[in-house]
Amino acid sequence: MQSIIINNYLERIRRLFMKKTPCCVLDEKAVLHATAQIINLLGDAGFIKIGAYTHVRGELLTFVHGGCISIGTYCYIGEYTRIWSAKSIIIEDRVLIAHNVSIFDNLTHPISAEARHLHYKEIITSGHPRKIDLSEKNVVIKKDAWIGCMSIILSGVTIGEGAIVGAGSVVTKDVPAYTIVAGNPATMIREIPVNER
Repeated sequence: MQSIIINNYLERIRRLFMKKTPCCVLDEKAVLHATAQIINLLGDAGFIKIGAYTHVRGELLTFVHGGCISIGTYCYIGEYTRIWSAKSIIIEDRVLIAHNVSIFDNLTHPISAEARHLHYKEIITSGHPRKIDLSEKNVVIKKDAWIGCMSIILSGVTIGEGAIVGAGSVVTKDVPAYTIVAGNPATMIREIPVNER
């Protein structure tokens, strides 16, 4: 029975993507590689914008109840990277995001075990809910930042201009401009001197 419910839900998602309506606003000089996935559950192309000379190999997703992803020019989104928005994720120009990075502006599920179970049941039976509180907070990644592979950027975080997030880091608070952070939770390793900026 559960497999029938899941298959019905997957079929609804497949039909959504088979529509001729565009799923994002893609600059004509941007590139979506074969591994890229654009999952716009809101259904409005204006909520996912990808700038010129940006290459996307990962997944961009907006939730049904909200979300907005804006990616500037000359950015790179690596394979298996997931950027999931229920509020707002802004990635400014010339940002490099390596493979296997996760960026969330929300919790993805409620904290309460009972609410989490009800949320999951709703997803598999009728789809993502149109009204839900996932403690959404904006994420901003400023220009010239570099996010190392397998890092996690959590909701409410701003990564400063020219900052570097070391591989495998979990970023739970703001990263100042022109600094290198690493670890779980990420802490500052050093400032980047002017001659390296």
